[in-house]
Amino acid sequence: MIKRIYVIAGEASADLHASSLMYEMNKLQPGINWRGWGGSQMMRNGLTVDVRYEEANYMGFIEVIKNLPHILGLFRKTKKNILEFKPDFLLLLDYPGFNLRMAKWAHGKGIKVCYYIAPQVWAWKENRVNIIRQCVKKLYVILPFEEAYFKSHGVSTAFYGHPLPERISLYQSDPHFRRINNLTSQSIIAVLPGSRAQEIKNMLPVYLQVLAKECRHQIVIAGLRQHERLYDEIRSSIGMKTTVVYNSTYDLLANARVALVTSGTATLETALFGVPQVVCYKGNALSYRIARLLVKVPYISLVNLILNKPAVSECIQNDSSPETIGPLFYGLLRAEKRKELKDCYNELQQKLNSRGCSLKIAEDILRTFSIK
Repeated sequence: MIKRIYVIAGEASADLHASSLMYEMNKLQPGINWRGWGGSQMMRNGLTVDVRYEEANYMGFIEVIKNLPHILGLFRKTKKNILEFKPDFLLLLDYPGFNLRMAKWAHGKGIKVCYYIAPQVWAWKENRVNIIRQCVKKLYVILPFEEAYFKSHGVSTAFYGHPLPERISLYQSDPHFRRINNLTSQSIIAVLPGSRAQEIKNMLPVYLQVLAKECRHQIVIAGLRQHERLYDEIRSSIGMKTTVVYNSTYDLLANARVALVTSGTATLETALFGVPQVVCYKGNALSYRIARLLVKVPYISLVNLILNKPAVSECIQNDSSPETIGPLFYGLLRAEKRKELKDCYNELQQKLNSRGCSLKIAEDILRTFSIK
C-alpha cells in the first residue's frame, strides 16, 4: 500500500493537473500523505507544501542563469526534504530542467520515479530521453503523439488522454460572473497574458495596444492575485478602460467572444471553450535566439502541435507586435474564420480522448507503484 508520495509541480498548469490526479488517488486510496512542490489547487487536495511553485517559476535560458543560485538552493533543500520524508515514490510533473536532474538523483538513491506530463524532448534536447529511460519507472503522457515516440525509445509509457477536456466538461459557469465583475451584456474580448510576471510584462502592453481603439467589446484580463500591482501599473501606463478578473479564467472564457492568449496551457483551454484566438509569445531576445537553434517543432501552441497544422495564428517574438497581431485578431470576428476554427476545435476534442483520464492514470499509478 502506498503511504507517502513526494510530488514536484513547478508551474501553474502542473498544479492544475496534479490536483486532479491527487483527487482521484485520494478517492481510490484514502490516507495518502502528500508533500512537495505545488500551489493552492494541490493544497486543497492534501499537499503539505515545501515550495510554492511561484518561488521558482523562471522561463528562458537567460532567466534561469540569472536565478541559478536560488534554483540550486531549492534543489539542495528538496533533496534533504525527500530523504527526510522517505516517500514510496517521487511524482514529477513536467518542469524538465529541474525534474530530470531530480529523477537522476532519486534513481541513484533507489527512490522510484513516476513522471506525469512528459518533458518535450521530441522538440529539443532529444538526448534527455536517455535519462527518462534509465531513471523513470513509468511515464504518463498527455499528448497523443507522445506515446509512440517514447515507446520507440524504450520508455515504459502510457497515454490515457489529456486531463483538460474532462476538467472543462465538469466545469459549471457562474451565472453571476458579469454582475460580480461589473460587466455589461456587451461582448467580451478575453486577454490571457500568462501566469508569470515576465510574460505579463512582455505581452499585456502589446495586447492593450492592439485593442487601444476598441469600443464594441469589453476588454477583460484574466489575472492572478499575486500580480495585481503589475496589472495596475501596465493598465495605468496605457490609460484605457479594462477589467481584471482574478482566478476566474474559465468563467471569462465561457463568456468571451474572442481572445488574445500567451502561449502555454491557456491556448488549449481557450480552444476547449470554443473561443477563437490569436496565440502570441515574446521572451528575452537572447533566450529566443538560442531556442531557435535548438527547437525542432514548427509550432508553439498546443492546439497546432496536436492538430499538426496552423489552426490558430501564432505571433512569435518580433511578429508579436500590434501591427502583426491586430489584423489577425480582428479577422477572428468574421463568420467564415470562426466556422473554420470551430471545425478545428472539434477535431482537437476528438484527438485528446479524455474521458476518465485522471482516474485511469491514478489507477495505473497505484497498480504500478504498489508493487515492491
